[in-house]
Order: sequence, then structure tokens, then C-alpha cells
Amino acid sequence: MDVGQKVRVCRIRDRVSEDISKKLGKTGTIKGYKMTDGSGIGCVVAFDDHSSTWFFEDELEPIQ
Repeated sequence: MDVGQKVRVCRIRDRVSEDISKKLGKTGTIKGYKMTDGSGIGCVVAFDDHSSTWFFEDELEPIQ
């Protein structure tokens, strides 16, 4: 996954707030990366509604 790439949220692996769970199936653009709890790197995704949050790479799928 690269910065600037369009992605779709295809799953959410952990319990999250309702605001984040509503992002399931939505598309956005990768704006950067975030170190997680030491087990990996997350991608910060910005959405059309001007919100952004981070997801694990396996929760995202690239859009062609």
C-alpha cells in the first residue's frame, strides 16, 4: 500500500466505535502510516467526509 493510493475498507478486525464501523465498505485515500502496538504498521486513510482514521493493511483492499 502506497501513500496516495485509493482503498476500500473491506473488514474491521477489532471492536471499534460506531463512527469507525460506518467506514466499512467506504473508499478513501492513504495519507500516511502509523506504528501500531509493535506488531505492525497501519495505514492512515482519509475519506471524502474529511474524516480520517487508521486501519491495518489486511483491512484494506486497493481500488484500481
